[in-house]
Amino acid sequence: MADRRRRLPENVAGDFFVDDTCIDCDACRAIAPATFHDHGAQSSVYRQPENPETRWQALKALVTCPTASIGTESEADDVSAAVAAYPERIDDDVYFCGFTSEESFGGWSYLIVRPPARGGNVLVDSPRFTPPLVRRILELGGIRLMFLSHKDDVADHAAFAREFGCTRIMHAADGAARLGVERIVDGTAPVSVDADLVVIPTPGHTRGHLVLLYRDRFLFTGDHLGWSPDEQTLTAFRDVCWYSWPEQTRSMERLLGYRFEWVLPGHGRIHHASADEMHAHLERCVAWMKGRRRAAGRVSRSASFS
Repeated sequence: MADRRRRLPENVAGDFFVDDTCIDCDACRAIAPATFHDHGAQSSVYRQPENPETRWQALKALVTCPTASIGTESEADDVSAAVAAYPERIDDDVYFCGFTSEESFGGWSYLIVRPPARGGNVLVDSPRFTPPLVRRILELGGIRLMFLSHKDDVADHAAFAREFGCTRIMHAADGAARLGVERIVDGTAPVSVDADLVVIPTPGHTRGHLVLLYRDRFLFTGDHLGWSPDEQTLTAFRDVCWYSWPEQTRSMERLLGYRFEWVLPGHGRIHHASADEMHAHLERCVAWMKGRRRAAGRVSRSASFS
């Protein structure tokens, strides 16, 4: 729980608050936008919850916060209910795990719940290894496969692998062997894991970044692609492209060959639309990325002659 003595001055008066340990990961703003906003380099409470629904969302944000930076002035008896809410169903058999990890800068992870006959459950990237979440995942059938999109979001993967005896899959270029990963992807060719799952290498954000396509409906995108609520379209994140923007642009172009209705990122916002709408958004994103690349090239060339 957050420390009320370190309450940020940007919080409005009232029960909920954010303290100065906030790392500005955006999780609380995505989960409870009616309560939390970005005041610059951190989040704060700009409006206290006004009804049971907004309080419930704020409590789920409190539970999800990777740094325990959200607190309440009063004892909240319903925090236990928010803890029990995760994994929380998004659509069909896909769930958000909550309990983000500081090790992944608050990156979101997901659980695909499938019967053993269809390959069993899949954990997409790693949340915090915390007993309530572990117990709930066990009740939902455990974990057979853990997909790790890239090296930034592995968090407590080793603890989950030990607990559930699951097979991890990751790209060689992001240090999969060093991490003890059991199934290592190499190169840029897509890999069909089973009838439902396709692993698609998308180098750019990191050298070995991967995305996961589930049933041609759900695209788990790590830090490669997300929804921008400001621009109302799909976007990539130029300022946190650690390996190569040109490579990420080419990777994004290759995704135009796939169909999906959901984008579920580690960072950025979730979005759902028809496959045709998603394709149109992705085309706009690719065009924007190419424009950014040309602009950067012009700047670098002119700078080299200065």
